[in-house]
Amino acid sequence: MAEVTPKSLAGKRIVITRSAAQSEALARELSARGAIPVVIPLVSFAEPEDFAPLDAALAEIERFDWMILTSAQAVHAVAKRGEKLKLSLIHLGSKPRIACVGPVTAETARQAGFRVEYVGETHTGAGLADELGNRLQGSKIFLPRSDRANPDLPSALSRYGAEVTEVIAYRTLRPSAVDERQLREIAEGGTEAVLFFSPSAAQHFGELLGSERLHALQDRLAITAVGPVTAHALREAGVRRLVISADTTAAAVVEALEEHFAGTVKQASAGAKRE
Repeated sequence: MAEVTPKSLAGKRIVITRSAAQSEALARELSARGAIPVVIPLVSFAEPEDFAPLDAALAEIERFDWMILTSAQAVHAVAKRGEKLKLSLIHLGSKPRIACVGPVTAETARQAGFRVEYVGETHTGAGLADELGNRLQGSKIFLPRSDRANPDLPSALSRYGAEVTEVIAYRTLRPSAVDERQLREIAEGGTEAVLFFSPSAAQHFGELLGSERLHALQDRLAITAVGPVTAHALREAGVRRLVISADTTAAAVVEALEEHFAGTVKQASAGAKRE
C-alpha cells in the first residue's frame, strides 16, 4: 500500500457522475484535501410508468417479513410514495424488518425515519442475500427497485426459499442534457479521475463518449468504480485498469483515490531517480 500524504489529491480534478444533491458530502471531502470536484450527472431518476404494483405492496406493507433497500433512491421513492398515499411507513410495527445493501443506503433510510435492522457487509445485492441466508427461508420479501436493477438479488433471495415481490419504485434514465464541453475536457485530458457509482452511469458515459474513448481513458486517468457491482460493469465494458472503492461512503472513495495518487507519485519519483 502506498504511503498516503495530505497532498495526494491536491490540484486533482475529480469528476463525480452523480447528481449534485448526492455528491455534496463527497465534494466537501475532496475539496478539503485540495482536490477540484466537478459534478457531471450521468444518471437521472423518474417515477415508474405504473404506480399500481408499488401502491399495492405499500398498502399491505406489514404482510412482508423483510423490506430490502438497495439504494438511496429506493428509500426516497418508497418514502415519497408512502407519504403521497398517506401511509405511516415509518411507524411500522415489527414487520417488515428492513435490510439495506450498504451503509449509505442505511443512513438514508434512517434519515427517512426507517428502523434499519441489517446493513450488508459486502455491499452487493447478492452478497446481502447470502449474509441473511437461512433467515430468509419461507419469508415474504418486498423489493422496491429501479427498472434497470441487476437480476442477481431476486434470484439469490429465491434460492434461500424467500417469496419475493419485486416492484419498480423508480426508473433510471440518462439525463436529457449533459454538458458536452465538460465531456470533451475529460476526453482531452483535463481530468485526473472519473468516479462511477452505478453500472448505468458507466453505460451512459460510454454511450456519450464512445467505447473506444472509454477504453483509451483508462491509460490517462483514474477510472474509479464505487462498489463491486460497478467495477464488474466497467470490466464487462472492457476497462481493465480500475481504482475500486469498497463502498459508497465519502471516506471510502477518498481513501481509494488518495492511495491511487500516492502510488502514482511514488512510481513517478522512482522513475525520475532511475534516470
